[in-house]
Amino acid sequence: MNVLLADHHPVFRRGIKSLMKDSKRLRFTGKVEDGEMLLSGIKEHKPELLILEIDLPNSNGAGAIREIRSHFPDLKVLIVSCHPEEIYAISAIKAGANGYISKTKSSKEIKKAIETVISGETFLSDSIKEVMNSKSKSGKSVTLRYKKLSAREIEVLNLLSRGKRNKEISQILSINEKTVSTYKTRLLKKLNVDNIADLIHQSRLLQITS
Repeated sequence: MNVLLADHHPVFRRGIKSLMKDSKRLRFTGKVEDGEMLLSGIKEHKPELLILEIDLPNSNGAGAIREIRSHFPDLKVLIVSCHPEEIYAISAIKAGANGYISKTKSSKEIKKAIETVISGETFLSDSIKEVMNSKSKSGKSVTLRYKKLSAREIEVLNLLSRGKRNKEISQILSINEKTVSTYKTRLLKKLNVDNIADLIHQSRLLQITS
């Protein structure tokens, strides 16, 4: 299976190659260090598995996953990131990724993630599964809360939690400010809060920001 590494950290790329060096199933065919080269890199190297850093420069997180999925529907995509799994894992899977693994996990678990995805299954770490199934103070599980949200709504919520204003969010997500306002209204309703401050507070309680 041909593998393309899309990550701007040379040490991580070398680490992945070293970790999987004994695998007879994988062949690393190339690398991409910038989101602007992502689609062309996939076309050039024709991978069957893409290991993608969700924070790749000039790339739009879940939006990039959706674009990849629209052009390459059969490509297996494993997301790697240092960001909190509690938001990004859910968002990535909703956008079309086949798995999500944090760079802070052990080599053994990262290897397991790769092997799970190439076998055709979806990978989420045990820790994120536990968080998703745990009970919040209100008695509702995290899974039930986020089941209401679309991938784009989760992206907007994360950006709001990071202190981004409507204009900044519109630029990051390539949508207009009116659309951002619409997403904010939906989030207030779906998460049953009255204002943006409470929305941000709730998002932090639910561990979806760093």
